[in-house]
Amino acid sequence: MNSYLVRLKPYDPRRGAVVRRYTYRGIKFQDINGWYRVTKDVADYLRTVRQVAGDDHSPPAFDICTPDEAQTIDSRENEAANPRKSATDDIQVSAPREEPAPEVVARRARGRGK
Repeated sequence: MNSYLVRLKPYDPRRGAVVRRYTYRGIKFQDINGWYRVTKDVADYLRTVRQVAGDDHSPPAFDICTPDEAQTIDSRENEAANPRKSATDDIQVSAPREEPAPEVVARRARGRGK
């Protein structure tokens, strides 16, 4: 296979994904642009790029995969972002609030006037 799809890992500082932009060989990768099609030699280099430069224990900065794997990743992320509604989501748990009787409203109004 001569081409791969790569993307910067989605920004998530809690998981260590903090790189938002990266440039290599004139290609400007941005996390908001999603997947880029690159050649094998570019993908091989991007496998070595880490979230923190010079730290070998830092997580990788890029997701690198085939088109089928990229589609699987995208569908998994979409399902996580849009959970399915259950049948009970539209049921109201509490009864609607009723208005107080007119005499109660009048009594409250007299009490505020003092």
